[in-house]
Amino acid sequence: MIQDIFPHHLYNQYDPSAEPVLTSRIVVYQDGRILLHVDQERGTFDFPRWHEMGCPEQMTYLFSLDETKYFLAMPDPGKGFSSLPRELVIGEDCDFYNLREIRRWGLRPRESVFAAFTALQLAEWYERTVFCGKCGHVMHNSEKERARVCPLCGTTIYPRINPAVIVGVKNGDSLLITRYKGPRSMNALVAGFTEIGETFEETVAREVMEETGVRVKNIRYYKSQPWGIASDILAGFYCEVDGDPTIRIDESELKYAEWVRREEIGLQPQDYSLTNEMMQRFKEGKE
Repeated sequence: MIQDIFPHHLYNQYDPSAEPVLTSRIVVYQDGRILLHVDQERGTFDFPRWHEMGCPEQMTYLFSLDETKYFLAMPDPGKGFSSLPRELVIGEDCDFYNLREIRRWGLRPRESVFAAFTALQLAEWYERTVFCGKCGHVMHNSEKERARVCPLCGTTIYPRINPAVIVGVKNGDSLLITRYKGPRSMNALVAGFTEIGETFEETVAREVMEETGVRVKNIRYYKSQPWGIASDILAGFYCEVDGDPTIRIDESELKYAEWVRREEIGLQPQDYSLTNEMMQRFKEGKE
């Protein structure tokens, strides 16, 4: 999956004292995209280094990948991320890309893909917390933890993480395969966000019923995955059809939902997702 980068390691502990050096990677975020060096012929990419960007000062530490520190280029105080730091230098060999392009093109190395997913999640959170949602004042970074603090009313905001489920519904030797609406949708499993006051298990039962009209039983947790594209933490579950297996598709969410036998399951192009791992596990007879 996307986070499986051993022997590399992503250290996500916040360090407000961290300072960039010449080789530090800089995350420049704008309109849901990140500035990158991309070599499509080789299928590789990298983030620009601090010295390439003119050594700008408005940097916020994000995380470290092995020994390399990653920083977010912050906008001028009181301005949104449509306004980049004035001293920032953007080279001609860089451009802005979204994560779906990185995923679709199968770019590598994998550890940089995971760094990009994580950087986007944090950048979007910083973008949404430029101003205090309670009083409207400009927010500041906390001096002791990863949080945004309002100096006027004291409101403290932490990074948002959305809990969601991925559900492998089994019916004997068949698995419930779906495709969500969209021009490039791939084979997937039932998925959805957990509502307020709801357990993961209740989310599993509700989402399967809402999207396919199928009741489930024997709900069992499998594994979790961070998924920065939607600021998710995904919890994977397997379960079994309970009674009538007739599918009644929710056409507002899905364009396809069928029971597919193990040997006929088509996997996703990359092995990034928990969804793909769960489909592959069932296909290989491990579930």
